[in-house]
Amino acid sequence: MKAEELDLLFEEGKEDILEYFDLSTAKRPALEKTKIDLDLPQWMIIALDKEAKRLGIESQSLIKVWIAQHLDSVKIR
Repeated sequence: MKAEELDLLFEEGKEDILEYFDLSTAKRPALEKTKIDLDLPQWMIIALDKEAKRLGIESQSLIKVWIAQHLDSVKIR
């Protein structure tokens, strides 16, 4: 089955698409969280808050997305 066909089945919601996956080999990504303290200059906090508000998400979520995007771009995961 092509990805486009699977997408269509998922979007229609008429069929359980799990039957098309081999869940015995599925792995959960490392989702353990570790808290960190991060000191940022005030101008940066203000800019982050503005961008997060523009996108309709929390600042913490924006920071996570940006860090993940950068790590993906430099292949560090």
